[in-house]
This record gives sequence, C-alpha cells and structure tokens, in this order.
Amino acid sequence: YVMLLTLSPYTPRFRDRVSPPGVMIRPYLNGFTIAFNVSQPNTWQPYVDSMHHFLAAYDDKVQEEKNIECVPGQYFIQGGYDSEEKKACQFKRSLLQNCSGIEDPTFGYSKGQPCILLKMNRIIGYRPGAGVPVSVDCKVQKGNETHLRSVDFYPGNGTFDLMYYPYYGKFTHVNYTSPLVAMHFTDVQKNYLVPIQCSLNGKGIINDLNSDRFLGRIIFTLNIGK
Repeated sequence: YVMLLTLSPYTPRFRDRVSPPGVMIRPYLNGFTIAFNVSQPNTWQPYVDSMHHFLAAYDDKVQEEKNIECVPGQYFIQGGYDSEEKKACQFKRSLLQNCSGIEDPTFGYSKGQPCILLKMNRIIGYRPGAGVPVSVDCKVQKGNETHLRSVDFYPGNGTFDLMYYPYYGKFTHVNYTSPLVAMHFTDVQKNYLVPIQCSLNGKGIINDLNSDRFLGRIIFTLNIGK
C-alpha cells in the first residue's frame, strides 16, 4: 500500500518500453484488408460509416468549442502541476481536405479512390521527430510496385505537426484529439490484392522491425473491384 502511494496516476514511472510509437489505421472493420466493389455501394458503405463515426470528434465546430489554436512547427509544452488540466490543440477534419468527408461524403470509396487515416499511438511525454515533424510515405509492400501509382497525403505533405505533442495523459489532457495523416489512394490497380506498407519517417523512429508490423509502420491490403 505504501509503495502504491508513491505512484503517480498521471504519469507512468517507467516508460522505457513504449517509445517509439506504433501506428493504426481507420477505417478498421474486419482486419487489415479493405475490400469493396465500386459498383456495389453495400460493399463500401460500412467503411464510409466507420470514417464518419471516427471523425465526429474532429468536426470543426467541436474542435473550436473544446480546443485552442496553437502555433504550428513547435512543441506545445505546458508547465504546472501534473494534476492541472492541460489545453489541447485543434485538429479540424477540414485539414484533411479531400479525405475530410465534407465535400465527398464517401471519402473516395464510391470512385475507387479510398481514403485511409493513419494515427500514432499516444505516448505520455513523447516528442516525436526530435524537433522535426514526422512524415508518412506509402509503397507496395511486396509485389508489383506499379500497382500503386499515386497517393495524396493530407494535411500538407503528410506530416504530424509538432504542436500536438507532448501528450500529457487521459486524466489531464481530457480534450486531446490525436493528429491524423490522411492517405488518399487515387490510383491503385483494380481487381488485384495490393499489399500496402505505410511508414513513419523521422529521427528516433523505428519502422523496419520484422517482429512488429505496427511499430513505426502498418501493412494492409487494398482489394478494389470495379
């Protein structure tokens, strides 16, 4: 009991096994294969519904009400006691542009050009990139590289801005919404299983550990039928 009293509910004592970050994608429904036929809306509508549900917390009005505008390009370091509530920076879904679901409510799925969102796992106190924003790139994981001919990234050039870090934990950073990078697969070979690997790139990032497919990268399959 005495030892428990020495532990902080806000910050883990030992954090040597949680850096660097893993990543995850949305939509995530039934594993890491995203398969649908453009001509059959019932095959892609569940992905669209999942995207809208996930991005509800990123609606511009929600972010404006709960969070503040921050200065891009620098870490948002907040002092004070560990128990003090921390402010969170706005991440509006409109930043995702063609993958925001605002202008195109189907996120490109109705055109065979799906949007997929990438997010880093939250790590208390972590400052990714050592002062330089972490970027994302995607390629064919195995097979014919020409099956993936074009990917657009949002926001900007597909980076996680420094202003969303560090994260202070769920007890004090209550309104924190993880930054996202949207990957818009605008030209993928149709009627093929195309394995995609999307990786984080930056100082201190590990993305080539074969024993962990989620550490600094993620592998998924696109199967887009006509």
